[in-house]
Formats: sequence, C-alpha cells, structure tokens
Amino acid sequence: MGSRNLFGVNYLLLKPEEATVFDLGTLLFSSKLSNRRFIECPEGVEAEYFRQRWLIFTSVVAQILLLASRNSLKRFGDMLEFWINLLSWNGGFKGLFFNILRGKVKIPEKSSASYLSVVGCIDTRVDLDKNIKQNDAKYEGSLSMMASKLSYENENVVCNAVQNHWNMEFLGLHSFWNDYQEQWSTKAIILQDTKSEPKLIVVAFRGTEPFDADQWRTDVDLSWYNFANVGRIHVGFMKALGLQKNFGWPKEIDQTNPYSYAYYTIREKLRTMLKENTDAKFILTGHSLGGALAILFAALLTIHEETSLLEKLEGVYTFGQPRVGDYEFGEFMKDKLRKYNVRFKRYVYCNDVVPRVPYDDKNLFYKHFAPCLYFNSFYRGQVLEEEPNKNYFSVFWVIPKLLNAVWELIRGFLPALLVGESYTQNWFMTIMRIFGCMIPGIPEHLPPDYVNVTRLGTLPQNSQDSKTD
Repeated sequence: MGSRNLFGVNYLLLKPEEATVFDLGTLLFSSKLSNRRFIECPEGVEAEYFRQRWLIFTSVVAQILLLASRNSLKRFGDMLEFWINLLSWNGGFKGLFFNILRGKVKIPEKSSASYLSVVGCIDTRVDLDKNIKQNDAKYEGSLSMMASKLSYENENVVCNAVQNHWNMEFLGLHSFWNDYQEQWSTKAIILQDTKSEPKLIVVAFRGTEPFDADQWRTDVDLSWYNFANVGRIHVGFMKALGLQKNFGWPKEIDQTNPYSYAYYTIREKLRTMLKENTDAKFILTGHSLGGALAILFAALLTIHEETSLLEKLEGVYTFGQPRVGDYEFGEFMKDKLRKYNVRFKRYVYCNDVVPRVPYDDKNLFYKHFAPCLYFNSFYRGQVLEEEPNKNYFSVFWVIPKLLNAVWELIRGFLPALLVGESYTQNWFMTIMRIFGCMIPGIPEHLPPDYVNVTRLGTLPQNSQDSKTD
C-alpha cells in the first residue's frame, strides 16, 4: 500500500536520504513541491512563499547532516558515557589514577544498576523530594519529572530507583519498534505508586538521547499528516509511537506481529492493569521527545475513542516538549481533554530551545495548544499562552539570551548553598552551562533545571491545578 493511500489526501513527507544538492537548490527557486524525489505530497501542492521553502530546505539539510554523522555521533556518545562512568566508578580522576597504579581499575558494566546514561550523569539525583507529599499540588509534577529523567537509564538502574528509593512497584522498561527506522528506538518505563489515593500508574516516555542522530532527525523533521476532523500532526513523532508503513493507525493490530509498537503495547498493558485495579488512575509524561510522545499517546486514545482509558487518565505532564500539531489539532485536543477532565501541564524552563520548535509562524502551522507553565532562571513561574520568544531565533533576543546564559552559569552554584546539598551542580553540568554561553537554550533543556522547577518553582496560587483552558 503506497503512502497516497496510507496518508489520505493531505500530507507532506520529507525523505532526506533521497535528496541531492541539485534537488535542494531547485527547491529554493520553485514553489512546486510534488514530483520531487525527496518530497512526497499530493499533486499540485506548492510552497508559495520563499520562507516556507527555506524551512523545508533547512529541515532536509539538517536531517542529511544527522544521517551522515549517525555512526560517529554514536561512537562519541558511547565513549563519553563510558569514560564518565569509569571516573565515577573509580572515585574521580585521582581515584582512577591510583587504581591504574595498583592495577585495580573498576571497569563499568553497561547493564549495572550503577551505570548511568549521559543524561543521568548530568543529574545523578535518584530520590524523590521528601518535602513534597502525595497530597501536595506539586506531587504529580515532581514525580513525573523524576520518572521522565529515569526513563533514560537501563532497566537495573530504573528498577533499583523505583523499588529501593521510591518504594513503588516497577512494572518494566519497554523497547518499541519503529517501522520507518527499522530498529528498536522508542522506550518507556511503567511504574505504580500503590500508596497514593487513588493508586497511580506512571507511563514515562524516554526523550531524545543526546547522541542519537535518528532521534534528533525526528525533532527537526517537518513532515506532517492531516487527520480528518483532527488536524495536522507531526509524522516523525507518530512514527516513534508505532505508525506502521502499510496500515497507518488502525484501532487494533494483528497480535501475531513479531514487533512491539509503543502505542498498542502500552495501551494493552493499561487496559489489563486498570481492569485489575479498578480504583487506579494513570498519568503520561516525558521530557523533550518523550513529552511529545506522551501528549500524542493521549491524542491517539481520543482518536480511537478509548473512553474507558480516558476516564482513568489523571493527567499529562510534559517537560521541554516540542510542538506536535497545528491549531485545528490543538482545538480538537483541548475539547477532548476538557471532556474527560484531564490535566495537561506543559512545563517550559527559561530559554529552552526545544519547546520553541518546530516554528510557529504564518509560513509553518505548528502551534502549542495548552498554556505553558513558564519558569524563569529564579524558578518563578507564570501561566502563559505561549513562552516568550516563541520561535527562539530572534535578533532582539540574542543579547538577553547570552546575558542570561552567563547568569545561569553563576546561578547554577547557588541552589546548593541556599537550599541544600541535594541541589549541588556537578562538573558535567557546569561544562554544559559554559557551552550554553556560546549556544544559549541547550543547557536549559537538560533535566536538572526541570527537576528543580518541580521542587522549588513557584506559581500563582490559582494556577496550581490549571487544566488545558
């Protein structure tokens, strides 16, 4: 079955692996998009304005560069991760030096409960904030962010944290198949807080791994598909959830299929768990790409009219989430989330670049659809319709962002002094903040500040329980 039948009458699919330099050059000077080898769309579709073509051009070029660097980026990431863990396992540079002299170097094991991902090395906190109780307004947000951070780790790390530090039930770390990348790429963890009232199941989707080129491709891909009566949705994120090449989004799939798809597998697990625990509810959460998957998982439940599950959906909590659809999709989701009384809390920290992409302007349709819980570098929050400098790339914001990046570098040392040593910033995060003085917005996207926001952040009193409206 071809894409024309799969995606209906309104879609745009970018295929950077098929683009040549000549193809890209002609794109900038011709408004016609159909019949190009690296663009698949209905006949006669045009990009009338140069800015529209430029955005498609930059998306394709970025994906080509990521494709070319895929292997070297992975090797660098694996090496960096190994050396950071090697230092940690041997007590730092000094300990490693003496262990080498004694011939007693501890070699990290990737499957160990002590082996952390690059994201985990940036923020090594494991325990939940004991000052935030289960009936506090901050509890679900704080738990969601810690689960989102934990989703980057291996199964033994997650199991140890959930069972031994959180005293909760670990229900598994799952890997899911991506039909388009033809690899296991999406991951999620499931856990249950059996002491809360009602019992709370948490599904946390893993975000973009720093050195995974395929996941960064998903973030910069502008491909979209228009669901009838729903709106345009980002195709890359749907692929990560389990969009299938030959069938799209059927309500049910062949259970004999050897591959496990994120949406269908998690949906079935939730059906089973909620039948066994009739008083339980669940939340969906994720950081970065994981946040996009969390809200689109909820969207698919509404598209497939999974009423019994939607009535059990307590909330969706996203952190540094990119845009996933257009205005029509946003209106559809706001209506459905209100109907089922589902909280949608979209956290944005300071100058974080990721919530500000893909572009939201007259030449590109992507829009956030829920007010953002926006926190500045003092962790003071506001409920805004849109984060300031919504598209990030603005000449008017260059100097303020650079000045704020310098302040962030200094301010990173203050929470440990003012609040407690659990907020101590490690050397790896300090290096990232130094890097942020050159490219602001990257360090702000990392987990440490989002964890701090859910613990230390303040919001106007009447906004603590805000819904999508």
